[in-house]
Amino acid sequence: MTPDQIRTLLEDVRRGTVSPDDAQQRISAHLRRAPFEDLGFARIDHHRATRQGVPEVIFGQGKTPDQIAAIADRIVQGGHSLLVTRSDRDAFARVLRVAPAAEYHETARAITLQQGDVPAGNGTILIVSAGTSDLPVAEEAAVTAEAMGNHVERVFDCGVAGLHRLVPHLDRLNEANAIIAVAGMEGALPSVLGGLVDRPVIAVPTSVGYGASFGGVAALLAMLNSCAPGVSVVNIDNGYGAAAQANQINKLASKLR
Repeated sequence: MTPDQIRTLLEDVRRGTVSPDDAQQRISAHLRRAPFEDLGFARIDHHRATRQGVPEVIFGQGKTPDQIAAIADRIVQGGHSLLVTRSDRDAFARVLRVAPAAEYHETARAITLQQGDVPAGNGTILIVSAGTSDLPVAEEAAVTAEAMGNHVERVFDCGVAGLHRLVPHLDRLNEANAIIAVAGMEGALPSVLGGLVDRPVIAVPTSVGYGASFGGVAALLAMLNSCAPGVSVVNIDNGYGAAAQANQINKLASKLR
């Protein structure tokens, strides 16, 4: 249960739509899973939603389909929404046995299942990618942010090789609560965006590029050395990390309204 879910439950008790006994049972069921569930090969953090506002997320890379499915089963049975990143269709086929309503997002390589009350952000997270080759990372960020309850908009293939493609979207850039800028090659797009708007820009370097890009290191260093204020940087290809940060920004901005 997230803090917002606990507050909603208490409001329901106050209104009389939920009995105190029912509320006690729900909270007791949540506490009985404290602090984690031990599967031997994984320890599932059922209280992450309480601490951080979003439930446990499965990083699929390096895990077998059976391991992913076993963890997913306990997350879903715990009443949480499901998000698996860096996954594939073999893992998805196995997850479907324990979570038939789950969805697979091909470009993002992610598995999702929404259930329960997911606290919503009132604003928009805008995902901007420099090129089409950056789409897997950009879509990982978009799907993650959506799974966390945010309204997400996408502006793709607007890199510095043709900035006229970005100009028509300036109003959208200035209206977003947070911008995730995804770029490989020389990684210049976040600096351009940081110089145009007064919004937080989260830069994601990708491993896209020719040899001298060094698998994304060139873009990473360029973003870290940005002269534009308000640009933060996550690790190479880390669309999930950027979305998690944008989610926190959007939820905080929503509370201040």
